[in-house]
Amino acid sequence: MDINTALPLVIRKPKVHGGLAHGLHEAAKAIEQHNAHLCVLADDCDQPDYVKLVKAPCADQNVKVPSAPSAKTLGEWAGLCKDRFEGKARKVVGCSCVVVKDYGEQHEAVEVVQQHKD
Repeated sequence: MDINTALPLVIRKPKVHGGLAHGLHEAAKAIEQHNAHLCVLADDCDQPDYVKLVKAPCADQNVKVPSAPSAKTLGEWAGLCKDRFEGKARKVVGCSCVVVKDYGEQHEAVEVVQQHKD
């Protein structure tokens, strides 16, 4: 299993257990309260202040910051969409930052993400 297949699984599991914070305000609050285990940032986030505001506290607290391909993809992984019966997501809301506060349960994907070098 590589990082590209493990990252969606690591984000989807905490969504079920309530251990996910999405958006700048929730993410910053979780990082400042030392509750963040992982912070995922979208590659297409083009606001340098936003990126600095997320990456600086993560670096201080040794929180890994892997990247997602796009904000829409990250929003879909975080559950910010409506699912059709066929399993296709529709009305996906983009999200530039997602913080995992609680993994919910340990599984192979968590191990892969924790061992990945940024």
